[in-house]
Parts: sequence; structure tokens; C-alpha cells
Amino acid sequence: MQRILHTLLLALLTTLSVGALAQEATIRKNIAARLPQLKAIDEVRKTDVPGLYELRVNGSDIYYTDAQGNYLIEGSLIDTRSQRNLTEERVEKLTAIPFENLPFKDAFTMVRGTGERKMAVFEDPNCGYCKRFERDLQKVDNVTVYFFLYPILGADSTEKTKAIWCAKDRTLAWQDWMLRDQVPPAAAAMCDTSPITRNVALGRKHKITGTPTLLFTNGARVPGAVDTKKIEQLLAEASKG
Repeated sequence: MQRILHTLLLALLTTLSVGALAQEATIRKNIAARLPQLKAIDEVRKTDVPGLYELRVNGSDIYYTDAQGNYLIEGSLIDTRSQRNLTEERVEKLTAIPFENLPFKDAFTMVRGTGERKMAVFEDPNCGYCKRFERDLQKVDNVTVYFFLYPILGADSTEKTKAIWCAKDRTLAWQDWMLRDQVPPAAAAMCDTSPITRNVALGRKHKITGTPTLLFTNGARVPGAVDTKKIEQLLAEASKG
């Protein structure tokens, strides 16, 4: 009897799997034929909403469609019961950057006190919010901060970023500009600025669209300038794991 049940269950699972693959193929075929401007679909997933499928495009762009690919929905899927933005949660998961995987060789470091607590920040030298954040950061002790220069506000941001990266003392050059408005000297012609290019590519890949953006060891990602109290709170939460 158990063997018969096992055989029936296996046959049912196989049928469901084949059906799911056929459904996905239908969606991919119809969307590709009707919306050729849409980039190649990375993944098709059923959502918890009956008849609604998630399309993942370009790494972390999320759309929704029906079982036949007749309609395309762009926007957020909200669970009204729990008041959760399911689309936002999904994108955050897809674009998360594990702290230990950050390319620290492309950052410069500031250590204050014991340096036992760690955080990283993506900043643009022409970002006013970044300057406000830097003033609050000066009051935080026992921390190691990894600075990823992220010039996204224009050509002048790129030039200042290169000058800071090529300075003999990057941390001092950064603080001279951000805290004291002392413009760094122009970058030397032979200076390797490829880390800046990689930082921009990394940020775009992970949908970092504004500065400052803070990253913590527990995976928390916080956009925008936060004050000293909030920085301390986030570092404490990260220390708890």
C-alpha cells in the first residue's frame, strides 16, 4: 500500500512540476512576443495571490502578470493584512549586499577608538546630506567606517572623488572637504581611479540610488543622513547580530 501511495505521490509531483514549467514557458513566450522592449526575464515565480505571477527582470526589477502573460502590472504588491510592502521586501532581498562581501580594497577606512564596531557608507562629495551625516559621525566612537566613494551627482563629483582617492591621506582629504570645505588638489595623472568606477557599478547593481547609504554588519541598509543617536542605535543592533 505504501509503495502505491509513494508512486501516486511521485506521479502527482511530476505532473505539477511539468505543469509549472509549461505555465512559465507560456508567460515567457507571450511577454517576449508582445513586449520585446522588456529585457529578458530572469525568473518567473508564483505569488501568494491566486493567478498572479512575479516577473524578475534585469536582476531586481519586479513586475507582475497573469497566467497567460496577457497583462503586465508595474507597482507595489501590498499585503493589507500585515501592512507589508511585499514588492519592496523582495527588492531589498535581491539587492542586499552581505557586509563581508563588500570590496573593501575599493574603500578607504577611518578607525576611531577601538574600532570594534563596523559600518560602511556610500557617499558623494557634493552631497549636502552626506556633509550633515559626516558631522554627526564625528561624535561616534569605537567604530571602523569603510568609505566607498560614489560620485553620482555629476562631473564635478567625479573630479572631487578622484582627487580625494588619489590624496596621500584619503581620510584627511575627505574630512578636509566634507567638514572644512577645503578643496582637495587635483588627482595625479598616473593615479589609478578604477576603484571609483567599480564602486559606481556596484552601487547601480544593488540599486543604491542616493547618498549617503549606510550598510551594517547585520545586513541592515539605511538610506539617507541619520543623526548620531540613530547611528549608535544601528551599530548596537548590528553588534547583537
